Amino acid sequence: MKQETLDWLMEEESPGARYLALRDLVRLPPDDPQLIKARTQAHTAGPIAEILDQMRPDGYWEQPGPGYLPKYRSTVWSLITLAQLGASISMDERVQTACGYILAHALTPQGQFSGSGAPGGTADCLQGNLCWSLLELGCPPERLQGAYEWMARSLTGEGVAPMGQKEAPLRYYAGKIGPNFACGANNKLPCAWGAVKVALAFSRWPQEMRTPLIQRAIQQTVDFFFSTNPVRADYPCGWAEKPSGNWWKFGFPVYYVTDLLQLAEALVGLGCGGDPRLRDTLDFIAAQMDADGRFSLQYDYAGKTWVDFGAKKQPNKWVTLRAWRVLENAAAG
Repeated sequence: MKQETLDWLMEEESPGARYLALRDLVRLPPDDPQLIKARTQAHTAGPIAEILDQMRPDGYWEQPGPGYLPKYRSTVWSLITLAQLGASISMDERVQTACGYILAHALTPQGQFSGSGAPGGTADCLQGNLCWSLLELGCPPERLQGAYEWMARSLTGEGVAPMGQKEAPLRYYAGKIGPNFACGANNKLPCAWGAVKVALAFSRWPQEMRTPLIQRAIQQTVDFFFSTNPVRADYPCGWAEKPSGNWWKFGFPVYYVTDLLQLAEALVGLGCGGDPRLRDTLDFIAAQMDADGRFSLQYDYAGKTWVDFGAKKQPNKWVTLRAWRVLENAAAG
């Protein structure tokens, strides 16, 4: 990375981006005074503060309940955004309140994160997004053991009954229709967008808590992505003849729509940064860089979230952070 690119990311007028650059690219230790100052500023000014200021005292956004609707300002999406911004339970008690709220209202006793509050409202994209986000925000892994077990078991199929066996204690549903990322929203075929979210969540799960079941699920996830060249993204398409063009559009924030950056982030996080099968994807990512080492925003949710994150087709600090984090982590092995 050019020093000018890093200087741009660390400009004082962008406290959120500055914090993530110091944490993830400069890699300052957690107790470094400069990082502590930047982390504090990121939580008291900028997008993190703006989103938290919209939270209701009980810990939800927009309306009470499991928090999936309305998109994209309700509890689910606000927490996913906060996690991508680097918010932390340790920095603001409102983050802890929100994490507790979503666990109480969206996580079923069987381990499914649900958009409706019932087991049938689960999907891989929601499960993976919330598992990753809650860990990223600082939620203790012990609170998520059941969610990770369901995510792994529903992927491998171990101990999960078919959808029609309604008397079974653990079964598939119309959304989460079957193993290997099968999804009702993708015409019952494996959904690669959902798989990316699951892979990202697994990459964040502590090594010492990776049971044999979770290890098998991780291997199946890696095998799924490398069943083709990821840069082609020609994974099963339930309703179209070719993959969504959004695979090749880098955005921020990232919700259930997925791009190659997040796919690479998940695989690098699972230890595949040096795998030759990922090389084309990393090369594609690097090729999107402009002469100044910056990356443009190509996909966004402008006007739909609490905060807008820049103009489309213009160099964007958040996308640049995402891209450089992937490239440097891959290079570091």
